Amino acid sequence: MDACCEAKSEEIEKLKADHKKVLKIVLTINVLLFIVEVTAGFVAHSTALLADSLDMFGDALVYGFSLYVLWRTTESKAMAAMLKGAIMVVFGIAVLGEAIYKMVAGIVPAAETMGIIGALVLLGNGLCFLLLFRHRSDDLNMRSTWLCSRNDIMANLSVLVAAGGVSYFRAVWPDVVVGGAIAVLFFRTGLVVLRESVHEYQELRRSAEASL
Repeated sequence: MDACCEAKSEEIEKLKADHKKVLKIVLTINVLLFIVEVTAGFVAHSTALLADSLDMFGDALVYGFSLYVLWRTTESKAMAAMLKGAIMVVFGIAVLGEAIYKMVAGIVPAAETMGIIGALVLLGNGLCFLLLFRHRSDDLNMRSTWLCSRNDIMANLSVLVAAGGVSYFRAVWPDVVVGGAIAVLFFRTGLVVLRESVHEYQELRRSAEASL
């Protein structure tokens, strides 16, 4: 191996090691945030918190898959990204169904709990976003991971808006509207990740067949 190739190999290995370190941190943060938020969502009867907690759970799966494929082939990464996208789509549909149920039930959530937990989760996701930001263009694996983190920030801000709306109007609809919006965002991002990963996988398969 010449010096150029050796240097390139070392650079790739260092990048993967950086990815592993970052993904382990954000995975740990998301698992902890999921536990806190899903518990608070049930206690406060909040669709927005439950929707956001499912987002946290989906992200934990995403980060876990991302860690799994770090040292695997590009084809494996594309397949993992497809699975991530599919999970995000399914979760989006599930959360939307939960929002519809809460609207029919008409249970007003605890605004104060929503606000406190929403702010805590926003801080945690803000840290994840900063850690992932500089790796967002490294590859499809890290891009899909960063997209999840970006969505988290938007969802967390929406939860705080919902808490303010519930507190002001003393009604369930701000919580349900935000929960539904998070579901739609989650669903759309899942479709984007799924479309990009399917396209990359097809390109890899065509290249492999052409080389035979």
